[in-house]
Amino acid sequence: MTSFFLLAQAAHPELGWLSSKLLGVTLGSAEWVLWLLVSLSILSIAVMLERAVYFSRHRLANSEALAVRLARGEFDTVAGEVKNQKGMEAAVIREALASAPQGPDTVEQVIASTVARERPQYERGLSILGTLGNNAPFIGLFGTVLGIIKAFNDLGAMNAKGGAMQQTVMAGISEALVATAVGLAVAIPAVVAFNIFNRQLKTLTSRTTALGHALVGAMKARKPGAAGGN
Repeated sequence: MTSFFLLAQAAHPELGWLSSKLLGVTLGSAEWVLWLLVSLSILSIAVMLERAVYFSRHRLANSEALAVRLARGEFDTVAGEVKNQKGMEAAVIREALASAPQGPDTVEQVIASTVARERPQYERGLSILGTLGNNAPFIGLFGTVLGIIKAFNDLGAMNAKGGAMQQTVMAGISEALVATAVGLAVAIPAVVAFNIFNRQLKTLTSRTTALGHALVGAMKARKPGAAGGN
């Protein structure tokens, strides 16, 4: 790194100390930006795959049918079906049915607390995808800026003219733009996956809420003095 400082100072003696130091840093190879983006891309793909498997394994395929059974008051049947199931929906049904003897008001509180407890497990890793989607293009742009600075510095240090100068500039800029392209390639899939998983989580939460409402409604209908209860 010291050699870059010395070269920058020698090539631009009119620059101040801080400017020459910063120029020396930027004249270093920007390939580390590409390696960083490749590493972030691997991380992004790993999070996508892990979340896809988690979402597929932690959901009830027959939640609509279970909601109908809960509304009919078939609590024992539903409890047997969700006994060994995973996910927010199954956890809400199990804990709500366990607290059913305490009344519908208590069940509503249990449902809300269970949803609040289970939701972060589905959101785990989504912040990584959101962060990569928002910031990977800027990392790529940073690599491009470093590459362009180096290309123009190399151009100023050589005595080429005409076609040779144009070739030097175009080659340096095209190489620098690779970082921006890689940054976009990392960001776009991350944004798409982030939106898909968020949509799935909203749908799952809505289905869980529907199951809870069906259970509470059936319990209130069973209460003495309810409409049709006499």
